[in-house]
Amino acid sequence: MILKYAMYIESIELKDFRNYESLSLKFNKGINVFYGKNAQGKTNLLEAVYMAGTSKSHRSSRDRETIRFGAEEAHIKINFSRRDIPQRIDMHIKKNKSKGIALNGVPIKRASELFGIINIIFFSPEDLSIIKNGPSERRRFTDMELCQLNRIYVHDLISYNSILNQRNKLLKDPDINNYSVMLDVYDEQLCEFGRHIIDTRESFIERLNETVRKKHALLTGDRERLEIFYEKNVSSDEFMSQLRRGRASDIRQHISLCGPHRDDIKFVINGTDIRHFGSQGQQRTAALSLKLAEIELVKEITKDSPVLLLDDVLSELDSDRQRFLLKGIMDVQTLISSTGTDEFINNNFHIDEIFYVDSGKVIRGENNVYRKEF
Repeated sequence: MILKYAMYIESIELKDFRNYESLSLKFNKGINVFYGKNAQGKTNLLEAVYMAGTSKSHRSSRDRETIRFGAEEAHIKINFSRRDIPQRIDMHIKKNKSKGIALNGVPIKRASELFGIINIIFFSPEDLSIIKNGPSERRRFTDMELCQLNRIYVHDLISYNSILNQRNKLLKDPDINNYSVMLDVYDEQLCEFGRHIIDTRESFIERLNETVRKKHALLTGDRERLEIFYEKNVSSDEFMSQLRRGRASDIRQHISLCGPHRDDIKFVINGTDIRHFGSQGQQRTAALSLKLAEIELVKEITKDSPVLLLDDVLSELDSDRQRFLLKGIMDVQTLISSTGTDEFINNNFHIDEIFYVDSGKVIRGENNVYRKEF
């Protein structure tokens, strides 16, 4: 049985992060809404939570871009509770050095060690386009979720990407024909970790498919049947033979053309591939079903509740989809950013804590008191 709010973030402290010079804030265990005009810091706050839980920003690949203009470094500290055990993550972001991270006061050697400490699901307007966008975004979705659920997968993925980068670098060498033995070594290592990645992704997509189908049926009144399929670039048992057969092509094009780094996911509604032939409404509804299925799958696998971050998603959804989303998040701690509160009023949605954000300042409001204009 899953405990309600078994995992939740208690508080956050920021120093020189984005437009926050200094912030100390406590969250409610339930639904927290941050509202205010655009470019005031709502998304920055959610970004800090996501970064503390995953070591990565969802907006930037360069850590230094999160440091407030004019400052030399930034700090994030979050206190959270998991199965009634209080814990803390401290992150020290530096301009010209790798960031420092500590868990409960003990420094960790690799940022990847954060995965799975807090299960965080992030949902932004960009995620509504995950189906129609390129395959790299769908791989990223799969990898981010699996990294939070499976520590072995984290190791396999990091190792695979490292070897892949080395192999691609070697393929660009003008004397590549003199390094066939080295390529053999890389191929063996690539297959070792790649097979694990393929098998783990296949199992995950199969399990996710069952849940997303149910969510989508509810959302569409059983009018549509959504299925997701793992489109492997190569099967795990044929990986090595495909690498060997494709080596000449890899050398000509100076890149590795075979492997799970070229996988994709196909979304099918009533037999139609909606990546190419679906309407925008179908694609958005499928993306919403996917996120809600992700929440359920995390609960099922970890026997715990994830923390959900919704970054201005409601304004991108029609009223039916808004109601469906809000109904599906009542039993997880949720941080929601929004420019206003109309969506919550119109849907009679309960809010546990409301905050007004203005120029890097966060003002706590009265519980369940909404203002349409501000």
